[in-house]
Formats: sequence, structure tokens, C-alpha cells
Amino acid sequence: MKYVSTRSQTDLGTFCDVLLSGLAPDGGLAMPTSIPTFSAAQLAALRGLSYPDLAYAVMRPFISDIPEADLRALLHATYRAEVFGSEDITPLTPLKGSGLYLLELSNGPSLAFKDMAMQFLGHAFEYVLEKRDQHVNILGATSGDTGSAAEYAMLGKARVNVFMLSPHGRMSAFQQAQMYSLNEPNIFNIAVEGVFDDCQDLVKEVNADAGFKARYHIGAVNSINWGRVLAQAVYYFRAYFALGLPDGSEADFCVPSGNFGNVFAGYLAKQMGLPVGQLVVASNENDVLHEFFTTGTYHVRPAARVAVTSSPSMDIGKASNFERYLYLVAGSDAVQTAGWWEEVGARRPVDLQGTPHWAAIEDSGFRAGRSTHADRLATIRRVDEQFGRLIDPHTADGVLVGQGFQRPGVPMVCLETALPVKFEETVREAVGRAPERPGRFAGIETRERFCDVLPNDVAALKAYLADKLD
Repeated sequence: MKYVSTRSQTDLGTFCDVLLSGLAPDGGLAMPTSIPTFSAAQLAALRGLSYPDLAYAVMRPFISDIPEADLRALLHATYRAEVFGSEDITPLTPLKGSGLYLLELSNGPSLAFKDMAMQFLGHAFEYVLEKRDQHVNILGATSGDTGSAAEYAMLGKARVNVFMLSPHGRMSAFQQAQMYSLNEPNIFNIAVEGVFDDCQDLVKEVNADAGFKARYHIGAVNSINWGRVLAQAVYYFRAYFALGLPDGSEADFCVPSGNFGNVFAGYLAKQMGLPVGQLVVASNENDVLHEFFTTGTYHVRPAARVAVTSSPSMDIGKASNFERYLYLVAGSDAVQTAGWWEEVGARRPVDLQGTPHWAAIEDSGFRAGRSTHADRLATIRRVDEQFGRLIDPHTADGVLVGQGFQRPGVPMVCLETALPVKFEETVREAVGRAPERPGRFAGIETRERFCDVLPNDVAALKAYLADKLD
């Protein structure tokens, strides 16, 4: 399988090449030249597979440059009960009598769904770099959970350094402590004086400097990394099979989404033939995606208009993976995609309603809703009282919005994105008590912190990187 850029169809190589490279040289994202699909009979044959074997079946068509035995070994090393708490890896829990299900994605090392893909990336990076006798310096941006998941996945990886940008003072106390308490020789935390979108833009600016990127071997693990999207598609298959539906019956999914990577993975699964009906995007007050799917206009928000909310991992005004979706909607037309992203880059709205592409968007199964602070408090409280289940504020956004799009007789699977302990203040406000926390995180907020604060300036970031790496 070969990969190309969403903006120019430039050949980006095979899976291992795009795994290490991050953004394409033209600023686009890596996409496969085709999306293989499963027949009904092939899907039926996937039922009952263990998680690593299912991951192999789903991911193998996109990974042609790792031998079968090696890829199976990587996946079995990644998806283990010792890492994710059970052989199920992603348990599916019904909220009895409601038609709603929680897909548990947060039982990994950092207590967030990002572990599902990041743990694979840690093993894959180590494998590829060893084979090629290379080193890579990962430059990433996080709104809360990507950072800790990436850092936990790359601990002890001798050929990988992680430089993680986060918005200064914008994450929960637990999220900050998870990252900043790490004192490891290959982990560098950088708090940027700005919002998540500023961090994301800095990563893109560094990647756009081809000379700097090559000199310092800059790679990426953000949701722009195709390896993450591909690994996340697996749990949609897993959840669907766990429902035990008759072959061909549809299931709906609701996904709390800010950067669009998690829900795009569901769209990829649907494109591969999984009987996914609706893909419901749940937004918080930063409702760029909700606005698009309800009005047809994609209008990014400047940093000054990104609200600080109680579901902070979705405090995002520009959804990076949305480019991949529009590329597919456009029939893999890179020229059209590049044109749209010129408008996005200029902070101008892209209005697709009434265009030939709008019908494809409506047919893609996407729906959208939004939630407020009061909504998520009420939802956390209600789910706790009715089902005896404590959920985090992002998952609450998903449950609330998902309920609004339920169809008779069709299960609605809500993706759990983090454990409530990561957002203790909001959960306590909702239910009057603190959520349980694993013993290894006891008192984490009081530990010494290792973090450098930088201005929102690409020159300052490049100087920092050069100082650490020269």
C-alpha cells in the first residue's frame, strides 16, 4: 500500500515512511491510495477474534512493508491484558434499558483513549527505527490526553525523543501533573503561552520547514499520524462484533470530538465495509464541527474565540483530521482539498452547502450536537444515579448528544474517552464526591514538575529544539 498527500497526490511512500514523517512536505496529510473493503463473508469471519488478531486483520491491508510475523508480534505486544486491564482490551458496557453502550477505551497507562493507538505507535516506532538504524524526535501538540499517552508510550525508547507542546494553564490539574511530573531523559514538556490551536500551528510550522525537519529528524504522533487513525479504527470493529448483531445490521456511534481523529477512524471503518449507520460528533461550546454538519460551513475559530470549558480536551478551534474527511468526500481530489485548505489557512469560511459535495457529506452518515457545562454536569449526575456509572465530562458530552440521535432498535455506542479521575474538579461538582484513582497516581498533583514555558513563537520553539538536540 502506498500513501499520498491530501493536497497534491505526492508519493509519500509506504506505511513505515508515513509513520515517521508526520505532515507531508506540502502541508497535507498522508492518505492511502485506496481503502480496501471487507465483504459480508469476510466481516463474519472476523467475529470472535482476539483483539490483537482483529487488529491484524483490520490494519494489515494498509501495512504492506512489515512482514506478517513481525506485525502480528507488534500487535500482540501492544494489546495485552497487563496493559489494558483485561483480555477484552475495550470492554463494551450496556447502560441497561437505555439502548446506549459505553465503549471503554480508557483502561490503558494514561487513562485515556489515546493509549489505544499510542501504545501501538510506541512499539511500531521502536521496530522501524531499529530496522533502519535511525532516531526520531517527535514534536507533538496536546489539548490534554495525547501528551501523556505519547510520553507513556515512548518511555525508555532509546531511539525516540518526545517534545510535547501543551497550552499553558489550559489542561486539568491531573492532566498537567501526568505529563509534567515525568523526569525522563527523552521526554521534554513545553507549555506554550496560548491555546491548543497555537500549539498545533507551531508543530505544523516546524514541519513546513523541510530543512529544519530533516536536520533534526522531526516526526509526529498527533492525530495527524496515519498510524494512530488506523489503530483507532480497530475498536469500532471490536465494538460492533461485541454487540452480537445479525450480519449486516447497523450500529450507531457517538464520539466526543475536537480534532476529528477519533471519529474519522470510525468513518474509515465504515468505508472498509463495517455496517456503521450514524457517526455522531459531540462538541462542547467550541462547536466548529457541529456548525459544519448542521450548516455546511467550516469556519475555524481564532485562539481568542476558543472557549475554556470543562471538557478541555475538545477546546479546539481547528480540527486537523477534518482535511482527511473532506479529501474523501471530494473523491480524493487533492487539488480541491488544497483549495479548501488555502481558505482555511486564511481564516475564511468554507461553505459546502449547495455544492455537489454536500450530498456526499449528507450521505456519509455524520450527525452532530453540542453540550454545555450545565449539560455535562447534569449528564454525569444522571448516568451516576441511573446506571451506577461515573463518567468524565467528555464522555458525558457524548452520552448526551448520542441520546438525541438514537434510532429505534439500533444500538448507540458512546465512546468513553477518559476516566473521570482526570477531571476530578468537574466530576466532584456534578456528584459531590471525587472519583476513584489508581494507586500509582496518588498525590500526583503535588509532585515536582519538569516543564519549560515558551512564547507562542516558532523561532523560539526552533531555538529550543536546536539547543536540546545539537
